[in-house]
Amino acid sequence: MSTRIDVTADPVRDRCLLTTDHLSPRRLPSSPGVVRVALVAAGALLLAGDEVRIEVVAEGPVRVEIVETAGTVAYAMRGGAARWDVDIRLTDGASLHWYAEPFVVSAGADVTRTTTAHLARGCTAQLRESLVLGRYGEVGGTLRTATRAWIDDDLLLAEDLDLSPETRSGWAILGAARCLDTVTTLGFRLPDTPHTLQLEGPGSVARQLVQKQHESDLIRTPV
Repeated sequence: MSTRIDVTADPVRDRCLLTTDHLSPRRLPSSPGVVRVALVAAGALLLAGDEVRIEVVAEGPVRVEIVETAGTVAYAMRGGAARWDVDIRLTDGASLHWYAEPFVVSAGADVTRTTTAHLARGCTAQLRESLVLGRYGEVGGTLRTATRAWIDDDLLLAEDLDLSPETRSGWAILGAARCLDTVTTLGFRLPDTPHTLQLEGPGSVARQLVQKQHESDLIRTPV
């Protein structure tokens, strides 16, 4: 099963089909041409053995906005592991705006997190991923992430990060920072800033490494 948000543009009223699994998507009021959906946890998350999968499919000239009502905490898993997988598919001019709340990996947690995005040319996506390694006073558990994004058949972004405690303190990864805050755009570029990497194709990755999540100002990055 998957949590699924399926949106189709319609000149009268955009259609939105929502499917609940670990997360319960709920449609919110919005202006014409915009579909806003809140993601609400349907139970305790994230625990050992959980396999969360979120699918977002949008077709036609509609803007989908996903709102998370709270952050997610991956709790100690006592030798177990969990997954958090996101699959995005946009066609025919659709756009997606998803500024996620913090994803906290507690001490003893072991999480694999993937994001896969397929965009037809002319579609855009703006995604914020805010990863926090450990609750206050904790070192934090193990997190591995993988991101893949395509525009049509062209691979735009491929990134794998091993954020396990024994590797992430290296100078080329997190160093002394505890939080990795990232805004990724697909289908268009952000303005040039010291924190922004421009991809070879139409896309950008803006990133800040901070000790406390609220110290990042990427939420104010113009998009």
